[in-house]
Amino acid sequence: MAEETPGRTGPLHGVVVADFSRILAGPYATMLLADLGAEVIKVEGPGGDDTRTWMPPVRDDVSTYYLGINRNKRSIALDLKDPDDLAVAHRLAARADVLIENFKPGGLRRFALDYDTVAAGNPRVVYASISGFGTGAGAGYPGYDLMVQAISGLMSLTGDPDGPPYRAGISVFDVMAGLHASIGILAALHHRHDSGRGQHVEVNLLSSALSGLVNHSSGYVAGGVVPFRMGNAHPSLFPYEPLPVADGELIVIAGNDGQFRRLCQVLDLPELVDDPRFTRNQDRTANREELRPLLVERLRRRTRDEWFTDLMAAGVPCAPINTIDGGVALAERLGLDPVVTVGEGAAAVPGIRHPITLSDTPARYGTPPPALDEHGEEIRAWLTGS
Repeated sequence: MAEETPGRTGPLHGVVVADFSRILAGPYATMLLADLGAEVIKVEGPGGDDTRTWMPPVRDDVSTYYLGINRNKRSIALDLKDPDDLAVAHRLAARADVLIENFKPGGLRRFALDYDTVAAGNPRVVYASISGFGTGAGAGYPGYDLMVQAISGLMSLTGDPDGPPYRAGISVFDVMAGLHASIGILAALHHRHDSGRGQHVEVNLLSSALSGLVNHSSGYVAGGVVPFRMGNAHPSLFPYEPLPVADGELIVIAGNDGQFRRLCQVLDLPELVDDPRFTRNQDRTANREELRPLLVERLRRRTRDEWFTDLMAAGVPCAPINTIDGGVALAERLGLDPVVTVGEGAAAVPGIRHPITLSDTPARYGTPPPALDEHGEEIRAWLTGS
């Protein structure tokens, strides 16, 4: 497991982030910023972030959901209905370079922590708001990822053609919205460097979903095509799906004509290359039901690992269908060092490496996810100058 490099500071060193968000999208965004050196102060209600109680699984009686998205932060518990705590929140907002929140739109106005009020006293603040459905007619809708997977159309694409729709295995649009929020914050910080002014960054899960549906949403708005469930098949490529082998299934991909030729060479099916039914990608896609059994007949003769070795050596994309442990193990074998140690000694917690590698200012893994209000006293002292 990799350790952080001593004495190095990240590219966001000196940026103070007041994190009023909770659950997933906001905390994921602020963890990415914290890994890159930002000073993230996690503001929690007296009961703490909801994900502290989302268990199992657990590590040392702490939810691994919470542990996965809250490293490198300091926690302060504030009851915004308490005048003294609210005053602390106002001081923090006045000191912050970035404030991020995912209350329902307008929910912080009654505490004078909305964008207009905060920016009036801190015009350099980059204020990021994450909502489920924007600030218009959907402002009152709760922003749960599963709702957005359903409403956006993703679930209509997930599952077998004749079966029921399924959700993705993770809260994919929460993660995507967190990434979009991070991008927006960094863009606004760059603009502030030139202009001296902050701005309001707004992200909503539905817009992130429609952007993230990429070829499917483009197929509808540009081509008038409403896509449908195809199981693991791809509407525009073949092969691009799991195919049976001797001991299970293997993902096999021919993303272009050259890859298809190499696939046929490895399978000892050279006659397919010049078959007019399969010569071009659009031909293979149109005639997939004729091509699939020809490929499967050869693939069934050998095991998943044997085909993986030979096809990858020939430059044909393929992949075993692993469980999470298999994915981590492969990343280890490839030298990606996916598991990092966050913190030191008995308090250290294993986590997943930051996905961005920077040559001069690498991500840090300094402190494990904080206990509720672990740093409340020192943050209050810092804000009052005592």
